[in-house]
Amino acid sequence: QVQLVESGGGLVQPGGSLRLSCAASGFTFSAASMTWLRQAPGKGLEWVSTITNDGEVIRYSDSVKGRFTVRRDNAKNMLYLQMNSLKPEDTAVYYCRRVVDRDSTLNGRPGTRVTVSS
Repeated sequence: QVQLVESGGGLVQPGGSLRLSCAASGFTFSAASMTWLRQAPGKGLEWVSTITNDGEVIRYSDSVKGRFTVRRDNAKNMLYLQMNSLKPEDTAVYYCRRVVDRDSTLNGRPGTRVTVSS
């Protein structure tokens, strides 16, 4: 059974940094391309970043490019999102999922909440 647990969110001031983590289990993590998404209050899901299974290909949305960095540790079955220069518009609940899975798999999951506010 696929399990993904996000952590690392919190309250941070504009310009600050946070590192989100996603612990994966129940599947072969090293074979899975992974993606980060977020959902701001009252808005739909927004794609943030995708990383291939080997970490060789990484993409970012224009809204986070240059500020966020995704990486993975296949030995530890962990996915990370380093977020720097945070802005109030980055406030959202952040989720990780396998690229092959649908957004509906996020239903009922808490994700990790990031609030950027002074």
